[in-house]
Amino acid sequence: MKKMLIFLLLLIPTTVKALDVDIASNAESAILLEATTGEIIYQKNIHTRLAPASMTKMMSMLIIIEKINDGSLNWDEEVTASANASSMGGSQIFLETGEKMTVRDMLKGISIASGNDATVALAERIAVNEEGFVNLMNKRATELGLENTQFKNATGLDEANHYSSAYDMAQIARELVKYKEILEFTGTYETYLREGTDKKFWLVNTNKLVRFYQGVDGLKTGYTESAGYCLTATAFKNSMRLIGVVMKEPDPTARSSEMSSMFDYGFNNYMVEQMLSVTSEVGKIKVEKGVKEYVSIVPKQDVNILNNNSNNKRNVTYSLNVDTVSAPVKAGQVVGTLDVIEDDRVIMTIDITVLEDVKKANIFQLYYRYLTDVLSANLNI
Repeated sequence: MKKMLIFLLLLIPTTVKALDVDIASNAESAILLEATTGEIIYQKNIHTRLAPASMTKMMSMLIIIEKINDGSLNWDEEVTASANASSMGGSQIFLETGEKMTVRDMLKGISIASGNDATVALAERIAVNEEGFVNLMNKRATELGLENTQFKNATGLDEANHYSSAYDMAQIARELVKYKEILEFTGTYETYLREGTDKKFWLVNTNKLVRFYQGVDGLKTGYTESAGYCLTATAFKNSMRLIGVVMKEPDPTARSSEMSSMFDYGFNNYMVEQMLSVTSEVGKIKVEKGVKEYVSIVPKQDVNILNNNSNNKRNVTYSLNVDTVSAPVKAGQVVGTLDVIEDDRVIMTIDITVLEDVKKANIFQLYYRYLTDVLSANLNI
């Protein structure tokens, strides 16, 4: 692997963590971060293991949307509610045993009204039973590097050894907000299920900030006696997406109020500046046996920096760790990584890819290139 270091002086403000700001005094645990960078703006007991209540369903929703995305589940597929699913207590959309409902409407019922019955019905469709689905949830938690999360059910009902942390919930949320359909659902304040029938059902979002805080379009509330009042919320404003989590609040008013205070602090004091885009050419690499010998490389995603609204300059570099590449190679194929470095510390790592497809050269093209190189070398003697 070849390594290149590029120095980039960014005239952008320094990120200053808000550790001394008390904006979630009632919460047992809280976090506020910027979604694209993952940088933390505010934190309080972020790794403490607590009952997450229905915020658990964010992982359920993530598994469901990923199954839709990979084609193993279809939006318009009708799922039949089992007796087990229809018997779930707590928040529900009142599925009857044997009732058929589309994946789209069930996911809508989970996202907006926190339907336990819809959650279990889709869990059974994906993994035969809830236990199998929970195994998928825990496997995904491991893949995301969540060290303080263990699920025992798909809904978040109180159960021994079912726990998560504010930090881990925020990481699940970072994955979930990549799906626009999820944000369309969680950003809807009210809608209906079973329209055109005599069982029309009114869905009202359990996250009241969707209605009362500009820019909020998700994500998930939670409450049980053990968990207290919880909320993972996200808001997009001023070209920046923030994610906040509060856990074990004393009441729903404190839950909404402290989340609003965190968002106010984040949007008033921070901004995101783009360092590189997906079209920024960061170098060229040689393609062994390719029709083209060299191809430009670009980041697979935008590289953003979170800045405090101060006037201090920030000195940031990035280094490229490039693999040896042989043709054929396709645009989008990972060919290495880009490390963003500040004060000799890697603050983020991004995959890099080639800007265009490069086909494998045939024997005649390779021979012609060889002759050209030989003649060029002779002429330079």
